[in-house]
Amino acid sequence: MRCAVSNQDKNRPAPEENQRRRDGDHSTRPPRSGPRKSLGQHFLTDTRILNRIVAAAELDPGDQVLEIGPGRGVLTRRLLEQAGRVVAVEMDQYLMVDLPLRLDNPSNLQVVHGDARTIDLEPLVGVDTPYKVVANLPYYAANPIVRRLLESQPKPELLVVMVQQEVAHSMLAKPGVMSILSVATQFYAKPSLVCHVPPRSFRPPPTVNSSVVRLDVRPEPAVEVSDESAFFQVVRAGFSAKRKQLRNSLSHGLGVHPTEVGELLEDLAFDGRRRAETLTLDEWALIFKGWEERSKTGG
Repeated sequence: MRCAVSNQDKNRPAPEENQRRRDGDHSTRPPRSGPRKSLGQHFLTDTRILNRIVAAAELDPGDQVLEIGPGRGVLTRRLLEQAGRVVAVEMDQYLMVDLPLRLDNPSNLQVVHGDARTIDLEPLVGVDTPYKVVANLPYYAANPIVRRLLESQPKPELLVVMVQQEVAHSMLAKPGVMSILSVATQFYAKPSLVCHVPPRSFRPPPTVNSSVVRLDVRPEPAVEVSDESAFFQVVRAGFSAKRKQLRNSLSHGLGVHPTEVGELLEDLAFDGRRRAETLTLDEWALIFKGWEERSKTGG
């Protein structure tokens, strides 16, 4: 049997709309949804971990904080209590609209819709104003986000970030198990482990373990090079065929004959049979300077 619907019923707000009005929300929001897998959303709920993240950031009332992926605002709320200003970058349109309302529209919070991998940082944090990054980063984008923050201008003075444990291990790696991320992180910052985080600390729980890492950004890079971009081209070349010996991986990545690379390494007293993951930052700088000199003189 079909139920008749009166005009009064047609005009009556939906139950969820009534609830929003009772909550004092008269804005237009997109439909609610749960965590979105496509955006790598796993909301941190463990109070102890939240407190350790905030403590590691060493915030004071004069600090400006950039938070990436604030989600439902459990970390944001704590940042607002201790920092002077929080800029939150959120990709999820619903969460971006919902966050200020959830936190009672604090005057020291700015929420921006955007992708931290591409968004222009300067209008958000200014040119001359120091800032810190505190974030539970999405697993799928953590590596490029950290690389971009460390390489961009203006650089943060400090990062405290939650990442997949495998990524944290790479940031903290020693020669023998180094990666491009290891070199880039340690070139620009001094990494240290804050804590490990089990899946049960999130809703929904991820399938991997996480870690919180603190990166103290160096005033100057760890090693002196004439051109940072060209330096990392050589580093990427070295890791272009990770399992190959350095002589072959550099040849492959730089697009030159193995003999030329062999001569370079011999001039620098390097064993060409070594692999990229065994090199220190000082050794990468030495190889880059040698390559740069050979390029200028034509080999």
